[in-house]
Amino acid sequence: MKKILFLITQDLESPSGLGRYLPMAREMVALGFSISIAALHSNYDSLRTKRFRLDGVEINYVAQMHVIKKGNQKQYYSSVRLLFITLNAFLKLLIAALTTPADIIYIGKPHPMNSLSGLLMKYIFRKTVYLDCDDYEIGVNHFQNVLQQKIVSFFEQVIPQLVDYITTNTYFTRSRLLAMGIPATKIFYLPNGVDRQRFQAIELDLIEKIRSDLGLERKRVVAYIGTIGLSAHPINLLLEAFVKVASAVPNSILLLVGGGEDYSKMKLEACRLGIDNKVLMTGRIPSEKVGIYYKIAHVSIDPVYADNAAKGRSPLKMLESWVSEVPFITSNVGDRTLLAGNPPAALFAKPGDADSLAEAIIRVLSSEKLSAELVRLGRERVEQLFWDRIMANCQKIFTKDDFDNKGL
Repeated sequence: MKKILFLITQDLESPSGLGRYLPMAREMVALGFSISIAALHSNYDSLRTKRFRLDGVEINYVAQMHVIKKGNQKQYYSSVRLLFITLNAFLKLLIAALTTPADIIYIGKPHPMNSLSGLLMKYIFRKTVYLDCDDYEIGVNHFQNVLQQKIVSFFEQVIPQLVDYITTNTYFTRSRLLAMGIPATKIFYLPNGVDRQRFQAIELDLIEKIRSDLGLERKRVVAYIGTIGLSAHPINLLLEAFVKVASAVPNSILLLVGGGEDYSKMKLEACRLGIDNKVLMTGRIPSEKVGIYYKIAHVSIDPVYADNAAKGRSPLKMLESWVSEVPFITSNVGDRTLLAGNPPAALFAKPGDADSLAEAIIRVLSSEKLSAELVRLGRERVEQLFWDRIMANCQKIFTKDDFDNKGL
């Protein structure tokens, strides 16, 4: 039985932790692997229990992550304070790696804290080290100064060269890694999936209660469910588009679910655009309730620009919309076209074009036939993208027994 230790720099309520690393770990346990996760937490001092077992996965929160999340806001440390936070996180992750039995060290994202810990385990203790690249880090992170940006860029460029194997969830990242001179045999495509456990059947009464509590009866709900952070998610584009939607569909309302560093800024932007009475921001919600909010929606949106940040991201909200049977709108950037299939289980607007996004939303809200077709196609497409199926196909990445390195 292979023992694998994940070293991740976020908690299991954060997007990649909740949507990628935890379900991946859970399915690997079901396949016979022994999985431990050493992780950082966004509000470490508030934790009552820092070490526990969840669905067969050993989880150990070891230190504070590089940001702190309280309420609906994400807050950043001063440069000096961040230096000490980072150093402490590196040391605590290293201690976890030294004290946790493992055949493989799996670095979740090429960040300084976990990368340095993993590389020490490789070069001193001869552990096999994998790296997961699930974002274009230089494009999606918030930087307070040029030095921070250069450090993250350095690790994103150098760490893939030093590890044994790399997994990635987009072909954009795979192509970028190949252009860096990394051999194709070292890179494995491991796509994002959706967790059956999080999106099980939800009682209709509960959906209607939340709908009523939010005052959304008889409303046409346009939903964005995710991080309220402009560095990776241009919610400002969606707000601009919704000005036109609100005029064309008077009973429509924009539901923004989530928290982030730009939460207050987006509230002010809605006011500036004169649609604050048509925009409902719930703030951060418990992860177990996410499925309910999808069920309330009549359409789910992934606003994007045609930039490297979008190309390097495989949107979990696409899969979550499909499993929740909600029509989905995005743009044909990066792997979104590939994931959507043919015919596409998504409606594509022009990237970065608020008018095009507005027209797509209006089309879905105005056509039951189009909505039903998108739901049908999404339901078919997501069947291949549940985490249990993905890991059953991709488990050989971690054993390398008769694996052809083509992924799914």
